[in-house]
Amino acid sequence: MYLGEISGLKIGQATRDAFGDALKDLGSQYPEIVTVDGDVGNSTRTEVFANAFPERAFNMGIAESNMVSVAGGLASTGKIPVVASFSAFLLCNAYDQIRMSIAFPSMNVKLVGTHAGISIGEDGPSQMGIEDVSLACSLPGMVVIVTADAVSTKAATAAMMEYEGPVYLRLGRPNVAEIYAEGDTFEIGKANTVREGDDVTIIANGLMVAGAVDAASKLAEDGISARVIDMHTVKPIDVDAIQNAARETGAIVVAEEHLAHGGLGSAVSMVVSQSNPVPMAYVNVGDCFAESGDPQGLLDKYGLTAAAIIDAVKKVK
Repeated sequence: MYLGEISGLKIGQATRDAFGDALKDLGSQYPEIVTVDGDVGNSTRTEVFANAFPERAFNMGIAESNMVSVAGGLASTGKIPVVASFSAFLLCNAYDQIRMSIAFPSMNVKLVGTHAGISIGEDGPSQMGIEDVSLACSLPGMVVIVTADAVSTKAATAAMMEYEGPVYLRLGRPNVAEIYAEGDTFEIGKANTVREGDDVTIIANGLMVAGAVDAASKLAEDGISARVIDMHTVKPIDVDAIQNAARETGAIVVAEEHLAHGGLGSAVSMVVSQSNPVPMAYVNVGDCFAESGDPQGLLDKYGLTAAAIIDAVKKVK
């Protein structure tokens, strides 16, 4: 059973596929866009842009650190480089270059990490970006976005092009449930309330938004009204949405496809602890590396499910 099936959500595109389509569409609007790729354009979907604009696509080979440094140089000439690779390769392999060539000088570079989380499945733990949000959030001035579905990914891709400064966009490999309809709003730093509720709030991002909607549907059968918030922007985080949720519902569960430390849960907790302390619980990968396996089987094994969210809700209510 896929995340979103319980609540009747349809399966749509993978977020990486939506990104590739959106980037190509934006190519004509933004002649400054160039792609800088680490020989995985067929996987990150930057090849869609490269096929349409071959003179604006640069394949640096399997050399992520060099790729990022080149992007910083291109940005210094007025280009808008989109640097894409697997999230584990991009954030882990090239972190020093991201820090010194992108974040420190606040270059207008868009970092796109695909194949994030454990849902890449059979590729295994060496390629599972499960610490990437933490790494990106720790860099001063870095905007960090984790989208839930195809529609929001296309909107986020457009929004990050409009934004002047460094951005990290986290994307996934599997097809995911459709949360949004065409035309729904997306604003960097502004969370979206996907479902209203008064008893508890579930704050999620990425594919766990669909899991949160499933959990809310099941909780409603038990008379528990759960608000679901898609916190697509981890940094800068929507403080007002979190404070309102804490004050109005009195309990918060945070669900994310990431390690326990340094991701969405940590960011939400910082806000709650400083303003409206309420009972909180967390659904995440924990403090461990996962393993190679079927994507849905891995989500089940490591507790990234609607059932796990329901259990967490019952701990705080």
